[in-house]
Amino acid sequence: MSEEGQGADAAGTPEAGLVDEVRDALRKVIDPELGLNIVDLGLVYDIRVEEGAAEIDMTLTSPGCPAGPQILASAQAAAGTVEGVNEAKVDLVWKPFWSPDRIDPAVRAVLGF
Repeated sequence: MSEEGQGADAAGTPEAGLVDEVRDALRKVIDPELGLNIVDLGLVYDIRVEEGAAEIDMTLTSPGCPAGPQILASAQAAAGTVEGVNEAKVDLVWKPFWSPDRIDPAVRAVLGF
């Protein structure tokens, strides 16, 4: 799993552009409790696109996150809106466990972390 969520095996391929587009689409998915997008929060761990199928590995801020089902469904729907993506799947993972250290450094600075 790529720490940067880059889709490590997609670099230099036509799918690499789709990985970037999926990441941009996921930036529109907002964690309703924190008011920040799931990419900047560091919840998206990896994005892979192969033959029009996007697979996203992501986590939640906690296993008991009440907004979890909504966030996961929104992530899948957002990825599915990308032209060239025919199928989107979100895999919920817990390793590594999320912490505020995973938040984008620029966003962390604004939040005062």
